[in-house]
Amino acid sequence: MTPLHAALTRLPGLAALSADALEPMPLKGVAHDHVRLRGHGLVARVPRWSQMGLDPLAALDHQATAFRRAEPSGHTPRLVALLPPGEGLPMGALLVTEILGRTPRLPSDMPAIARALAALHRLPVPADPAPLPAPADPVAALLAQVERQAAWFAGAALSPDARRLIDAELDAARAAQPAGPHPVTPVGVDTHPGNFLIDADGKAWFTDLEKLQYGHPAMDLAHASLYTSTKWDPAVDTVLTDAEVAAFHAAWVDAVPAALAEAVRPGLKPLRRLTWLRTLSWMARWSREGTALSPGMPEPLRAHMDAHAADILRAERIERVRRDWQ
Repeated sequence: MTPLHAALTRLPGLAALSADALEPMPLKGVAHDHVRLRGHGLVARVPRWSQMGLDPLAALDHQATAFRRAEPSGHTPRLVALLPPGEGLPMGALLVTEILGRTPRLPSDMPAIARALAALHRLPVPADPAPLPAPADPVAALLAQVERQAAWFAGAALSPDARRLIDAELDAARAAQPAGPHPVTPVGVDTHPGNFLIDADGKAWFTDLEKLQYGHPAMDLAHASLYTSTKWDPAVDTVLTDAEVAAFHAAWVDAVPAALAEAVRPGLKPLRRLTWLRTLSWMARWSREGTALSPGMPEPLRAHMDAHAADILRAERIERVRRDWQ
């Protein structure tokens, strides 16, 4: 009996769960394994490491809270149970409802993704948001995260031109922050299209809530549509045109209150730059530490990630992407 199977059979209603019912799902991301419970409509999310640097219990508490808080949006899986860390399951696991769907096809599914994000962004911010982060100034917090992660550029194999362009973008980001006060809503953070599933009715479901927090909605809109995100998942692997990004934004605007849309508008371009820098700096780290960060990753996925990092850190690619806000 595997540790995961043993932990699952201790849950109410799963005592008779057959080991044969556990079906490992293809590894798509860097931080979790997923195991389907055939015949039960459930999936176990088994962390491989915490991208937020949290200890196992704190990481599970964060994710469990995220699933509970996002559930009223109607666009995320429902949390069923939490499996605490233990022998053979050092990071514990979450048990969530299975979403039956396919990988998004871009650009046609971008409006559905926009509506899913809008449903999340319409949710209220609780009086006590803990344990989810809720910075008083979400733009300053994002800039501070970029500043911390910028140290990873020094260890990446960047060309002089690439480093010059990145330094120029960091300087511009520091100097061009939108004036507050800023809108604050629940934000998914890791909202690249590969983290969505499209069901038979065309509805988009956001499935990876590890990084959910409270922040500026423009972060999610950026991360869902930037080149660095739409090329992240090899099953998505699409480049959106400017018109397609504009249509995505328009679908989101149509699905949120007018006051929220108006409050978000000034931050669209500045946070697009900051969100891109957040991803770029993380990928600079991956380019040097990917093997250590996610051991056991299947070679085809690792090769794709490595190639993606090399691509987005090229001076030519940096120059092209930054035209989005220039």
